[in-house]
Amino acid sequence: MGKTTYKRVKGSQSFRQRLVLATLASTPILVEDIRAEDTWPGLRPREVSLLRLIEKVCDDCVVEINETGSKLKYKPGIVMGGKNLVHDCGVTRSIGYFLEPLILIGLFAKKPISVKLKGITNDSKDPCVDTFRSTTLPMLKRFGVPSEGLELKIESRGAPPQGGGEVILTIPIVDKLMAVNWLDEGMVKRIRGVTFSTRVSSQFENTMIHAARGIFNRLLPDVHIFTDHKAGPQAGKSPGYGISLVAETTSGCFISTDTAVSYAQGEVGAIDDDEKKELMPPEDVGEQIASLLLEEIEKGGVVDSTHQGLLFLLCALCEPDVSKVRVGKLSPYGIETLRNIRDFLGVTFDIKPDPATGTVILRCVGCGYKNLSRKRS
Repeated sequence: MGKTTYKRVKGSQSFRQRLVLATLASTPILVEDIRAEDTWPGLRPREVSLLRLIEKVCDDCVVEINETGSKLKYKPGIVMGGKNLVHDCGVTRSIGYFLEPLILIGLFAKKPISVKLKGITNDSKDPCVDTFRSTTLPMLKRFGVPSEGLELKIESRGAPPQGGGEVILTIPIVDKLMAVNWLDEGMVKRIRGVTFSTRVSSQFENTMIHAARGIFNRLLPDVHIFTDHKAGPQAGKSPGYGISLVAETTSGCFISTDTAVSYAQGEVGAIDDDEKKELMPPEDVGEQIASLLLEEIEKGGVVDSTHQGLLFLLCALCEPDVSKVRVGKLSPYGIETLRNIRDFLGVTFDIKPDPATGTVILRCVGCGYKNLSRKRS
C-alpha cells in the first residue's frame, strides 16, 4: 500500500459537488480553510450530515475532520447502495440539499438504493421534493436511467424550522449514461403543479392556486394545480405552505420553480429575509411563483437554472460521445459546476452563445464513466 495522495481544494464552496466527484472519480480530497475566517469556522451540520449519508451508501470510505472542522480529509470507498437505509437529514437544510448528490452517487452503486430520508421536505432555499419528483427524475431518463426503480414517495411533509417530513427514494443502477443531443426546448403545452399546507388552513392552498391560475389562464388553457393538505402526523412539526410549478414543453422538457413559506429563522445573516418571507400571504406566493416560472421559461434552455449543475454533471459522466445541450443564461452554480468537472473528470465544455435566442449551447465529450461496482451477469 503506497501513501495516499490527496487532491487539495480550499474553502466551503461546491462542497456537495466536490464530494460527489471525488467519490465517482475515486480521488481522495483534502479540503482546507473551511470557513476559516468565520466567527464559527468549519463544517456546518448539513455538511457533516451529507458525509454521514455518503458513509451509509459506501464501503471503506474514510472521513477525518480536525477539531475546528475547518479541515476535512475524505478518501472515497466503493459505492455499495443497499435497501431499507434510513438517514435523518437534520433541520438546517431541506431534504432537497441531499437528493442531488445521493442520486448521482447512487446510479453507480453495486446494488440499487432504497433510503428513507427524514427532515424538511419543502423550504425556500433548496428545490423541494415535489420539484425533484416532477422535474429531476424525468430529466435522468433522458440519459438512459430506467424508469423502473426510480421513484420518490412523499410519506409526510415537514416545513421549517422543525421538519418532521419523510420521503422514500429508490435509485436504480446503470452501467453507463447515454450521451444526449438536447437542443430543442419546444413550446410550453401545459402547466402542472402541487401546493402543500401543513398545520394551517387548507384554504391557503386554494388562494395560491387561484392567484397562480390568474396569471397562467391568460396564456394557455391546460393548467392543473393539485392540492396536498396534510393533517396529523403526516403534517410534520411546523406550520407552513408552498407551491411547486412545472411547465412541460412540446419536446418533453420540464421547467420548474417552487417556494415554501414557514415561520423559520434561517442562519445568521438571513434573518431579515426570513422575516419578510414568513409574512407573505398565500395570494402573493401564488403570483410570485407563477411570475418566476414565466421568467425561467423566457430564459430559454432545456432545463431551468437550478438544474444546470446536474445537467452538466450528467453530460460529463456520459459515454465517450458528444453531448449537446442548450441552457438559458449560465447560473453561477452552473459555472462553478463546469470548473469542478474540469478539475475532477478532466472534461471541458465548448460554450457557444446563441445570440438569436439569448441562450447558450454547450458541447462536451463524456468521460465514459462506467459502473465498475455493479455485478456482472
